[in-house]
Amino acid sequence: MRRILRLMLLSAGSYRREYRNSLVSSLLASILQAAAYATLIPLLYELTQPDVDTAAAWSWFGVFAACYLVELAFRLYELRFQYGQWADVLADVRLKLGDRLRTMPQQELERRAAGDLTTVVGGNAANATMGASSIGLLFAQLVSVPLVLGVVIIAVDWRLGLVLAVSTPFAVFFVRRIQKASGAGFRHVDAADARAANRIVEYVQGLPVLKATGQTGASSRRLATALEEQGEVMTAMQNRLTWPGVLASSAVQLCLVAMTSVGAALVLDLQLSAALLLAVVAGAVRFAEPLATASTMSAVFELTDAALHRVGEVLDSKPLPVVDPDARITRFDLTFDRVMFGYEDSTPILRDVSFTAPQRSLTALVGPSGSGKTTITRLLTRYADPSEGTIRIGGVDLRDVDPAEIYRHVSVVFQDVYLFDDTIRANIAMARPDATDEEIEAAARAANVHAFVTRLPHGYDTRVGEIGGALSGGERQRISIARAILKNAPIVLLDEPTAALDTESEVAVQQAIDALVTDKTVLVIAHRLSTVVAADQILVLENGHITERGTHHELLDAGGRYAAMWTAQTRARHWRVPASHTAT
Repeated sequence: MRRILRLMLLSAGSYRREYRNSLVSSLLASILQAAAYATLIPLLYELTQPDVDTAAAWSWFGVFAACYLVELAFRLYELRFQYGQWADVLADVRLKLGDRLRTMPQQELERRAAGDLTTVVGGNAANATMGASSIGLLFAQLVSVPLVLGVVIIAVDWRLGLVLAVSTPFAVFFVRRIQKASGAGFRHVDAADARAANRIVEYVQGLPVLKATGQTGASSRRLATALEEQGEVMTAMQNRLTWPGVLASSAVQLCLVAMTSVGAALVLDLQLSAALLLAVVAGAVRFAEPLATASTMSAVFELTDAALHRVGEVLDSKPLPVVDPDARITRFDLTFDRVMFGYEDSTPILRDVSFTAPQRSLTALVGPSGSGKTTITRLLTRYADPSEGTIRIGGVDLRDVDPAEIYRHVSVVFQDVYLFDDTIRANIAMARPDATDEEIEAAARAANVHAFVTRLPHGYDTRVGEIGGALSGGERQRISIARAILKNAPIVLLDEPTAALDTESEVAVQQAIDALVTDKTVLVIAHRLSTVVAADQILVLENGHITERGTHHELLDAGGRYAAMWTAQTRARHWRVPASHTAT
């Protein structure tokens, strides 16, 4: 009982006080309901006497009506929460989940699959709050109605009450079996639902690749396997619940049959009147009804428990600590001081990395894949905290700063652009929701977006499709740069923004980048070295170490790794397919 009440209060969240009031109202209403049924015993007894005492019968009917009317008043108060505030409770839980996802370290967030989080915020949140909306009523009835009616039946005839007392534990035994089976079962079902949801998201997003490889429909084994597993888990759980549920209901029915048989024997032995037996059986039926539904209620409680467990996992995740919430960034130079960092239990990606990027300078990061370039840009947005060393912006340790303060001063342009399924105007305005149409258009012009937008039928009101799928890679990249220009943050991080573009798109995007980085502190990951020849400093990374640093000419003169990369890329620009390999 304590665990059930704890679950109910947890599901109510910040509406606990209202829920407690509703629960008290439900309990009082259930007691009055049981009392109303109890009055039927003397009422039926009076009405079945040879000489009906009309006054006594009307008195008992008056007690019945009074109990019913007061119960109705309590029910209306209870339902005000159940149907009036349930949506608020659900919204409150989802807002808390959203807030926790917002403050969760990005490293932790990336460990969770998109489909899994969709299940938590969607179905699990709804199931978790269901307890606060409806099963509180069932719980109050399960406890109070059998208790009150059981006392009344014992008072009428202790032998009939003894039959109920002896029979009831058998039903409770099977309910406990259901509780244990459904507790583990719903956790398995939730896990299978999350895996299936993740595979569905993966299937939809990867449909072009799946079509090209002939793995759509029934041929998509990853999706089919997840859906088959989901069906098997649900079927197994239902099978585990079926027989205990049937036996629990049967035990309740046998209890009624046994009590009726004992009562009939007492009537035949002239120790009990037939009228009183009829009244007691009517009360016993109402006594047994909550017990008969207890198996279903137990499964619902366990469903709520499983959902709360998954919601709680997200809500219990720790946000990045903030030493000084009032800390502010007023300068925009970047400093890494002996930084070491690794992803989870992997070997360190960065080892003893130290450098300074002065305010309003351009620093380029070059090196082979896996050398730690992207990790450096992630740590500057406090993706996670380094295991050793210090990262500063404007002399302020990022551990002291609320991540929101960091994001306020940083714009990031990724190689893989994410656009929302909305209009071009809305995607640009995400950087500054209060921006005017004129400001949005000015940013679009600076990013070379305006020219191709004006050729579209709906202009800036053109929807870009899911993840920007209706646009080319170069168009998506220019929109992301327009977004960054509109934000006008003093620090700009560029993660190989032209690496996957054709020559024409690269020129347009490079022009947009030139407009973006003017008078900013810029850190750029460079794939094509020709794009960072004019950088104030170039950092060469290998295996998590900075092995070289300097300007383009200084590094060429040093004749090291950078010079070798430059020579290789210069030769590649002049590479041609041999004539013998061309089509004839």
